[in-house]
Amino acid sequence: MIQFEHVGKRYGTSEVVSDLSLSIKAGEFCVLIGPSGSGKTTTLRMINRLIEHDSGRILFDGAEIRSFAPEALRRRMGYAIQSIGLFPHWTVEENIAAVPKLLGWSKAKIRDRVTELLGLVGLDATTYRGRYPQHLSGGQQQRVGVARALAAEPQVLLMDEPFGALDPVTRDALQAEMLRVHAASGTTIVLVTHDMDEAIRLGSRIVILDQGRIAQAGSPREILTRPASDFVADFIGRDEMGLRLLSIETVGERMRPGEEAAGEPIAASATLRHALSLLVSRAADRLPVTGADGAPAGVIHLADLTVGRP
Repeated sequence: MIQFEHVGKRYGTSEVVSDLSLSIKAGEFCVLIGPSGSGKTTTLRMINRLIEHDSGRILFDGAEIRSFAPEALRRRMGYAIQSIGLFPHWTVEENIAAVPKLLGWSKAKIRDRVTELLGLVGLDATTYRGRYPQHLSGGQQQRVGVARALAAEPQVLLMDEPFGALDPVTRDALQAEMLRVHAASGTTIVLVTHDMDEAIRLGSRIVILDQGRIAQAGSPREILTRPASDFVADFIGRDEMGLRLLSIETVGERMRPGEEAAGEPIAASATLRHALSLLVSRAADRLPVTGADGAPAGVIHLADLTVGRP
């Protein structure tokens, strides 16, 4: 889908991206992360030619990106950023419809797409389509921003720290929403973040950058269990590694089916990290578990959180 081949970018004498080679597959949720100045945002913006690369090649759908007119390329790629950038004097519907209108979609098709997308991002179309951005919370505005980025059915969604300015509760809800949107749409997503927990939660693959180069790329499990260098281990957080490992497995993967226990249950879809939090807060050594249908499914024991770990 997207291929970087020995890509470089300089600003004067400063090399921001150096000899970067990376392949992003169709349908992948790829997260770019690294310290400030590592080149992650520059790498993202080179994909849709908001920043032009100086050397190497970037391919999109098999063709060099410079073979596309910038406007034509960007219409095939959604773009969501932290500042959202909604037009304040346009309604939610008008904001989402901006690119489809440019593409000449019919009014009926646009209205149906707006209804579909508002439902996808968890907003009731009847309630929100006629509202203006100033009448929305920050989280609601960000949801509309994501809907707008997806409006023209792009092949790729680029996201530059979209949740960074939100409070923790809203950020957590939107991260869960993005996982659902990705599963439902199958859109290839490339997201930049500075938050390692966000990268682990969202990414099917994580690319850690350092001084414009790839320090390591792999699945969350690969990154956490086999850091490629001291830099990667330190960046992940050596003291946090155990807790972050608990965040990539679910209770359902470790529970003991058929057992019963007293107390408020935890969902089988919850992470082991959440289970540990509940166990500690309740001073308990086990929790009852319920399945997707709400029926009892088993029990998770404190000891189950560590046994058999790679």
